[in-house]
Amino acid sequence: MSHVKEVFYKPPFVGILAFLIVFLTQGLGHTLMVLVERTLGLEFQYQGAFYLGLFGAVLLFIGMRKENEVPATWLGYFAGLFLWTGWVEFSFVFYAEYLEVEQILPDGTINRFPEYLLMQSSIGVLLTTLLYFLFNRETKCNFFKWIQRNLKLSTGKPTSGYPRNFAAITALETIYVIWFFYIILLLLFEDAFIGPYHPVTYAFFVLNTTWAIYLLWRLFKFWKVTTAIRYAIPTAIIAYSSYEVIGKWGLLVEFWVYPQEYLTEIIVVFGTVIMITLIAIFTPSGFKQKLLNQNKENN
Repeated sequence: MSHVKEVFYKPPFVGILAFLIVFLTQGLGHTLMVLVERTLGLEFQYQGAFYLGLFGAVLLFIGMRKENEVPATWLGYFAGLFLWTGWVEFSFVFYAEYLEVEQILPDGTINRFPEYLLMQSSIGVLLTTLLYFLFNRETKCNFFKWIQRNLKLSTGKPTSGYPRNFAAITALETIYVIWFFYIILLLLFEDAFIGPYHPVTYAFFVLNTTWAIYLLWRLFKFWKVTTAIRYAIPTAIIAYSSYEVIGKWGLLVEFWVYPQEYLTEIIVVFGTVIMITLIAIFTPSGFKQKLLNQNKENN
């Protein structure tokens, strides 16, 4: 039993588990949205979406009361996922329907997802709020700290002893990174701007995939599950963006959005997510630190 624990609770498996959970739940988020639309229909889908977001808000509230970093981080991640799907994505769907937004595509067909046009319009809010994170001296994000350091944008030293609420940080990170890459992909796929087969899109795919591989290489060195989760969120979403580009090119079937046709595959993925989440959550107290100390002694 001890040998099994050592396999799952040290690099590279800590990073692998965190990455798989985030990557797979990105796809399951699409499945959840489709199921709400199909099972509740136009009459009740927005009520269902409201309760999805409310569930995320409850998870966030519970997580923000947790002092233990492990459950707080997990609750924050799933809170962000439900808040995004329930309150953010469905709000665009509602107003696209309410405003009767319509777009005729170059091939003469009508865009089946007019909500994406509205989501593109949120780019101004995205860039404005980005300034808060970019100039925030309390940030622990390696990317923002790198920009502050190299572009001389630091606004001062972090506050000593500043308490971090891990549930809130993780939830906001989840929502913001999903939003950011959603906007990028929508602009790339929009024929009026760039288009899915434009050289810029191919260049994005190569650079984005290279970035994802580099982040994965770093993630696989992590010992601590909670730190790995917060690092895995942008890593998996960046990797998932490359996956979305491949799907847009028609090189694979995004079975997430066809739950009736690919029910078995979705059930297998859902079961896998539950299993690896439980493996990560039920880590014996102090076990990782024990392994870390043993590793330091061996080196």
